[in-house]
Amino acid sequence: MLRAYEGYFEKGRFYPIGAPMSIEGRRRAIVTILDEPAEGKADTWSELDKIVSEMQEKPHLEDFTRCKLGREPVNFEEV
Repeated sequence: MLRAYEGYFEKGRFYPIGAPMSIEGRRRAIVTILDEPAEGKADTWSELDKIVSEMQEKPHLEDFTRCKLGREPVNFEEV
C-alpha cells in the first residue's frame, strides 16, 4: 500500500498537515522536498473560492459527473 502525507520539515522534523499520522513498524519511505517555502502558502479552498468568484460564467453542478450515490447532490447556493 502506498500512502502520501503532506506537511513540512523544520529543524529536521516532519510536521504533517491535517490529522496526525501513525505508522506501525519499520517502513520504507520516499521523501520529496519541494522547492517552495511552507510559509505563506495560500489556503487551497480560499484560492479555489477566489478563482470561482472571478469567473465570468459560474459552473453548474450538472457539468460535473458524479457516481450514483442514491440521491441528488445539493446545491447550497439555491437553498
